[in-house]
Amino acid sequence: MTTQAPEEVEATDNRPACEPFELGLGNLADPRVIRAMELIWLEAQLLDDKDYEAWQTLYTDDAKYVIPVDPNVTEFESSLNMVYDDARMRHMRVTRLVQGYSMSAVAAARTSRTVSRFTVQEITEDTVTLRSAQVLVGFKRDKFQMLGADLTHRIRITGEDARIDLKVIRLVNSDSAVNASGFLL
Repeated sequence: MTTQAPEEVEATDNRPACEPFELGLGNLADPRVIRAMELIWLEAQLLDDKDYEAWQTLYTDDAKYVIPVDPNVTEFESSLNMVYDDARMRHMRVTRLVQGYSMSAVAAARTSRTVSRFTVQEITEDTVTLRSAQVLVGFKRDKFQMLGADLTHRIRITGEDARIDLKVIRLVNSDSAVNASGFLL
């Protein structure tokens, strides 16, 4: 009894060829983008520190702070939002949190945010628009809560000053029941 070796078959890759990918900083190395990222990280730190009064100074007078229900919506004024704050509403929200007029201000959650995965959406003469990802962990009454979100920040840069002109928080679970978080996102 003789055993024959199996016939060799050449492997064929039928997948379409991919364009070569070159890793590089691209627009992330732009000094305006770096300034915008630093401002976003400062915002996260101020929120974790519960320094809400300093936080609201990071925004322009006409800025919007939006948490839409539909993660794909782009027209916030005519859509259903969990939050759609202008300067007046942000100020009222901060007053409630700081002065204890809000149930969420009583024994407020300790939080830790990680903001990363920055991509440049647009750079103009006076604005930088970035997308990023945020993971927020809150701890209150011996329970952890985790929220994930895709963020969009439009930063207005005037000389040495940089301020948030728009912040959109697209919660990963925005189309489900979202519990009251008791903290700003």
